[in-house]
Amino acid sequence: MSEILLRLSTRPQPYADDVRARLEPDAKEIIARYPQPRSALLPLLHLVQSEEGYVSSTGIEFCADLLGLTGAEVTAVATFYSMYRRIPTGDYHVGVCTNTLCAVLGGDAILTELRDHLGIAHGETTDDGAVTLEHIECNAACDYAPVIMVNWEFFDNQTPESARELVDALRDGRTVTPTRGAPLCTFRETARVLAGFPDTRPGVLDGDPGTPTLTGLDTAREQGMRAPEIPDDLDGGAR
Repeated sequence: MSEILLRLSTRPQPYADDVRARLEPDAKEIIARYPQPRSALLPLLHLVQSEEGYVSSTGIEFCADLLGLTGAEVTAVATFYSMYRRIPTGDYHVGVCTNTLCAVLGGDAILTELRDHLGIAHGETTDDGAVTLEHIECNAACDYAPVIMVNWEFFDNQTPESARELVDALRDGRTVTPTRGAPLCTFRETARVLAGFPDTRPGVLDGDPGTPTLTGLDTAREQGMRAPEIPDDLDGGAR
C-alpha cells in the first residue's frame, strides 16, 4: 500500500516522445469506437497497462489528457477494478480463486502451496519477473473448481501439485496452454487484447462448454422440463 501511495503522490512524468507517438494512434482508434470519448476509459487503461505491465501514474495522465478528464477521475476508475494493476506485474499473473467453492475444494491449499513454492506473498512478484501471485475473487468457473487463472485464462480442476507444475513451466519459459483456448501470451500482450485489438493466436476460440457446465441443461432436457410461459400482464404482451 505504501508503494501505491508513493506513486500517487509523485508527479508523473509524461511518456517519452517515441512511446506517446506509438500509443496515441491506438488510443485514438479506441476512442473513435464510442459516441462519448470518456466511455473509452476502460479499454484505454488496458492499453496503457499493455505498455508498462501496470497502470502507472504516467498512464493515468495519458488517459486523462486524451479524454479531457482529471487524473483523479481516471485514478478512481483504475483503483476500482481489480484487473488494473497499480504496481509492476510479472509476465504471468497467476490468480488463485479463494471464494467459497474453490476454497472448500482446495483453493486455499493451492494458494498456500504456491506461496511457499515461489517464496512470495499475495500481490508479489518473483525475482525473475516471471510470476505475480494473487488470490482472486470468483471468476464464474465454479463448475470446474478449484480454478487458477493465468493472465485471465482458465486452468480448471487444479491441485497443489498441478499448480506447482504450472508455475514451474511458466518460469522455465515453456509453452503453456490453458484448459480452453490458445497457448498463453504475456500479461502485457493480454492487456492489449483486452483493450480491443485482435488476438491472432491460433486456437484462441477453441473449447466448448464441458459436461459440468451443461449438466443442468442436459438434465432438464432429459426430464422434459422447460421454462414457464411469461404471463401477458408481466411482459406487456410483447413476445
